[in-house]
Amino acid sequence: MTRGPSTKAPNLRSLAASAALPPGTLVDRTVLGRLPEPLLWRADAPAGPDGWERLLPVRDATGLWPVLLGTHVRGTAVEDDLLPPPRGGDGRGGGRGGTGTGTGAAGVLAAWWRRHAAREPGGRRAGGIPALRPYGTRPPELAPPSRAGGDPDAAAAGAARALVTRGTLRRPRAALVPAARSADIPAAIGWSGTLASGEDFEGYGAVLRSWEERFGTRVVALEPDVLHLSVPDPPRTRAQALPVAAEHYAFCPSVVRQGAGSISRYADRWLTGRSLWSFWWD
Repeated sequence: MTRGPSTKAPNLRSLAASAALPPGTLVDRTVLGRLPEPLLWRADAPAGPDGWERLLPVRDATGLWPVLLGTHVRGTAVEDDLLPPPRGGDGRGGGRGGTGTGTGAAGVLAAWWRRHAAREPGGRRAGGIPALRPYGTRPPELAPPSRAGGDPDAAAAGAARALVTRGTLRRPRAALVPAARSADIPAAIGWSGTLASGEDFEGYGAVLRSWEERFGTRVVALEPDVLHLSVPDPPRTRAQALPVAAEHYAFCPSVVRQGAGSISRYADRWLTGRSLWSFWWD
């Protein structure tokens, strides 16, 4: 069963008490103190390869969204650095976590593109800025929606399994979040992973919702400063991958600056055919 966004998020405390869950902890503590209501439920035992998938029946019964939580190499857990969600906009059905539109994401990505492009070296070279190739400083259009019709839940289960079996996630724990949709999970728990960017999380939320709508992505795992998304129908050709790669650069320029070197190379080597998208801010 593939679940789309709901209009109202559930009460975590009551649903966690009624659901058939393994031993776990309700997390209500943020860096600014405790909240009257918990932000998430987290299993006490480490997650196995099927840890995300095993929570799908709970999601379908309660509306709580599953996500895997990893730990930083220094030992910091995601739940150690949570921020209080903004009042009236916590990703639970309204405010900054409400339903987004492609137009909002387009504006956010265009603004970020211009900002990142202005900081790239080599702007006066013949052929333009190397990191932006094959694009220039003008923001490209949004990538068109995927039309292949893959199953987002199956893709997310596969991505979660890969993250655990390959050891990508350190000390992974399965969690449940009261969010209106998967894209709202980071905002709903006050995830602080993008703080190093200096950008307001409202923009990230708009892009995540747009990707969910256009590509069927799911927020499958979070580390303290890393976001992992699954995608059921990844780009299969260079022509399909390039506009998506441009969005990834605007969303998180580290994917190009710390590895690929250019959007073109990122599209070819890191994006085409890949059903797991990872972004980091450090």
